[in-house]
Amino acid sequence: MTQYLDFEKPLAEIEGKAEELRALARSNEDMDVTAEAKALDEKAVKMLEDLYKSLTPWRKCQVARHPERPHCKDYIDALFTEYTPLAGDRNFADDLAVMGGLARFGDKPVMVIGHEKGNDTKSRIERNFGMARPEGYRKAVRLMQLAGRFGLPVITLVDTPGAYPGKGAEERGQSEAIARSTESCLQIGVPLVSVIIGEGGSGGAVAFASANRVAMLEHSVYSVITPEGCASILWKDSEKMREAAEAMRLTADDLRKLGVIDRIISEPKGGAHRDAESTINAVGRTIAEMLDELQGKNPKALIEDRRRKYLNMGTKGLAA
Repeated sequence: MTQYLDFEKPLAEIEGKAEELRALARSNEDMDVTAEAKALDEKAVKMLEDLYKSLTPWRKCQVARHPERPHCKDYIDALFTEYTPLAGDRNFADDLAVMGGLARFGDKPVMVIGHEKGNDTKSRIERNFGMARPEGYRKAVRLMQLAGRFGLPVITLVDTPGAYPGKGAEERGQSEAIARSTESCLQIGVPLVSVIIGEGGSGGAVAFASANRVAMLEHSVYSVITPEGCASILWKDSEKMREAAEAMRLTADDLRKLGVIDRIISEPKGGAHRDAESTINAVGRTIAEMLDELQGKNPKALIEDRRRKYLNMGTKGLAA
């Protein structure tokens, strides 16, 4: 069953009525509800299109957080072959909020790294809802350095509300680990491409997304803090998250104008969770295009490409 978001309640009612009619028809063979159910289906399709035609930034946040949205593991399972997970930071522990390893993307050997939120209560707790601890970022550093040593392109899939802010994480050097991961992104001499597949929250996202090319799914978000956190700081009221989302310019359209991301990947009508397969395929095509753009560049050129990208970031679109 589809989990409906708050703003989708009118749609849920219409689709629910159509399903009720069909259930009645199944229990009573003499009842013909084909025309009525079809009319409701058509109304639902039109309403879905209207709802998603111009989503507000806050509604995009809700879509980006949808529990049925495809996650990192779904992309790895569908787009990569010969995936061999590599665990641990060789220092403290293995962080299940970050998954990564060697794989093949098409015929290319690559290193793939991403945040994984989990898809049920047990796995979400194990994965800490995609909020990485220091050992997760140190694992990512280890994998990026390994990729650099063997000349493997790095693909990162970003989906996190932010790095874990717990006491233990801070004691083990959370901010330093994030900084080291960001530094590794900027210094490795191999192609690095990143896709924001859900939430791109704070430094926890930047630590994976400081790439040569960054793409975002249409209804993903990417920001320095969650709207609730921003509202709590600025207005001392987390309920002002709608106003915060409007002000933060966290949507793909805004970030493309500012030069923070390079391209937007269209989602199916109703969001990625309504057609995971086509979304995953679209992400795969975009990753292939971004890697092709970087093919043949030497390590020095790749590092300089990243440097120019981040020095120029935010210099356009500010008056928009």
